Amino acid sequence: MARYIFYAIAIYLLYRLIFDVVIPVRKTTKAMRSQFRQAQEQMNQAYQQQQQEKAQPQPEKPRQVGDYIDFEEVEKS
Repeated sequence: MARYIFYAIAIYLLYRLIFDVVIPVRKTTKAMRSQFRQAQEQMNQAYQQQQQEKAQPQPEKPRQVGDYIDFEEVEKS
């Protein structure tokens, strides 16, 4: 009789361990991996976009053609 009670308690404790500890930890780990993967993909996309922007030649700004006054130093007497 004591053996059956021991087995029942052991099975109950094993059940509680699995459903209260193992499964929630596994779900949390899976969710964190997914979030980490998404963040890493976003960083890679931002990096690739930044590299593409740098690779594109920047259009040259047209020079302003106009009056240019050369600087001359004037001495006071």
